[in-house]
Amino acid sequence: MTSLKTLALGLTLGLPLGLAVLAPAAQAQDFPNRPIRLIVPFPAGGPNDIIARVVGKRMGEILKQNLVIDNRGGQGGVLGTDLVAKSAPDGYTIALTSAGALSISPSMEKVAYVTLTDLAPITLVAKVPEMLVVATSVPAKDMKELVALAKSQPGKMNFASSGPGSMPHLAGELFKLTAKIDITHVPYRGAAPAVNDLLGQQVQMVFLDLPVLLPQVQAGKLRPIAVGAPERVKSAPDVPTTGEVGMPDLQTENWYGLVAPAKTPRDIIMALNKAAVEAMKDPDVLAKLGEQGAIVGGDSPEHFRDFIDAEAKKWAKVIKEAGVQTEK
Repeated sequence: MTSLKTLALGLTLGLPLGLAVLAPAAQAQDFPNRPIRLIVPFPAGGPNDIIARVVGKRMGEILKQNLVIDNRGGQGGVLGTDLVAKSAPDGYTIALTSAGALSISPSMEKVAYVTLTDLAPITLVAKVPEMLVVATSVPAKDMKELVALAKSQPGKMNFASSGPGSMPHLAGELFKLTAKIDITHVPYRGAAPAVNDLLGQQVQMVFLDLPVLLPQVQAGKLRPIAVGAPERVKSAPDVPTTGEVGMPDLQTENWYGLVAPAKTPRDIIMALNKAAVEAMKDPDVLAKLGEQGAIVGGDSPEHFRDFIDAEAKKWAKVIKEAGVQTEK
């Protein structure tokens, strides 16, 4: 039965009753009828940005509307993600954001949004394994030797990261807990300076997204120890997984997914999900994401919601046990 409120609204706007009732549904069915803003909460050129541009371009072709990239970096992805949480829930502002902003930062610092309350998951887009590498000056050829070396000099070895609270930081903390070793965290402002100091022998080891490290590994300038994926990756087939070296709990993958503001109509969420999943089946998209070392996703909103929740609980436990704090 039509509510009096809806009837009053329709009469106030001078709309026929049927149009007043059907307007939201018609709006969803008409979606999209203008370009969609795709927020990338990191600067241009990084893995998040590259993945967004590849997937966003194909999604735009499928939806017959452009997805316009809007880079809004800051606070490890938190600022751009918050911008989406505060946007109109109409499907025209979405984000391709990361594990840090959705599942890590909320457990480490005060953020202005509650991930699964203020955001509507659309789909997991890609996972990118973290690789553990050491400087060539480190006299350890594999995980067993590296752990033994660290235990022989507690507190003297250190690991770099791309910043406090980043996935590489948390991967290092999980490594400490899993291997029961004492190594010191050295945070950097991004992956590039961390790699530069590793090459310069200023730090001993780092976990970073595989594509960032692969050129230096292939050139013999850094020594790979393990990759935090469930299976060996095609771009580094000789590098064992953390499971293979006896540390299955050290599986560490950065990941990226599409989200919209909460209360975005279900029809619109499913239209975006359908376009994203179709885009990720495109051979050209698969090839380009493969170049980034990415494991392509493409799940349902419900599955992605459960995944975000599981990741948040996993990293909250690590943060608590390791006593991690955001360094200012």
